[in-house]
Parts: sequence; C-alpha cells; structure tokens
Amino acid sequence: MAIVVMGVAGVGKTTVAQGLAQRLGLPYGEADDFHPAANIAKMAAGHPLDDQDREPWLRALGAWLGEQVAAGNGGVVTCSALKRSYRDLLREACPSAFFLYLTGPDALIEERLAHRSGHFMKAGMLDSQLAILEPLAADENGAALVVDASPENLVESAVALLPRPVNGDLA
Repeated sequence: MAIVVMGVAGVGKTTVAQGLAQRLGLPYGEADDFHPAANIAKMAAGHPLDDQDREPWLRALGAWLGEQVAAGNGGVVTCSALKRSYRDLLREACPSAFFLYLTGPDALIEERLAHRSGHFMKAGMLDSQLAILEPLAADENGAALVVDASPENLVESAVALLPRPVNGDLA
C-alpha cells in the first residue's frame, strides 16, 4: 500500500500521515526531508517554490515511495501535491499511489499556520498554495478528508477511505 497524504500547508499532513503509518505498520517519509537545501532557503525567505524547484523534490518523493512498494513494505509519505502534474510525477515512480487529500475551511488552515512555530512555511504563503491547488479529479486514485476532527478521528476516517487489499487486511 502506497499512500500520499496531500494538501496545502497547515491541514495536518504530517500528523495524519504519521498516525496512518503507525496504525498500518508502514514506513513513513516526511516530504520536507526530501527538499534540497535551496528549496528550504527559498521558502524560509518567504518565496513560494515554482515548478522547476518542485520537480526534483517530487521525483525524489516518488522514487522513495516506489522503492518502498518494490521492497514489499509499502509506505506513507506527505506531499502537498497541489497540482495534478505533481501527482502525475509521483505516479510515474509509484503507479499504485493512493492520494489522501486533506482539506478544510481556509480560516481553520490560516489559524493553524498562524500558531505554527519552527517551520519554514509561513502563513502568508498559503494564498500561493491555494491559488495553484487542483483538488483530486474523479479519475485519480484517492479520496478527500475534511480536517475538522481530532487527529485520532482523522486517522480512523482515513483508514476507512483506503482501498481494501484483496484479502481485506490493511496491515
């Protein structure tokens, strides 16, 4: 099972992805750890990434997830995956990827970002992410989850949205 927990900054990707990985016994990959130093510096300076900045990052994430599946482990990774073209890059390396799209009211997300500390993503950059966001299309392997519940409830709701393997077991 390969799961990409996606959405704009502040929706709780890391919290939900870590909870899913633990609940399902899968390896976890944090998207931020795959960024080159130049991307982190750019975001820390308050500048949004462009598609050229994102491509090597997306390829590295997809490669990690594809390697986990090829090794028989599966995995959970976080990634904003805001555009379909970004998700297509991830699918090139891991065709079986399931995209769990976390979403919620802009006001809730803005509030979460305003109270976030120690992260390079600034609240003012949310507008740039919302401007390019392309929610999952009906023909994409995935589901949307509104993030208006506790982390524990979100993880349980996420598990319920995942495709069931042939034998019915999740882990």
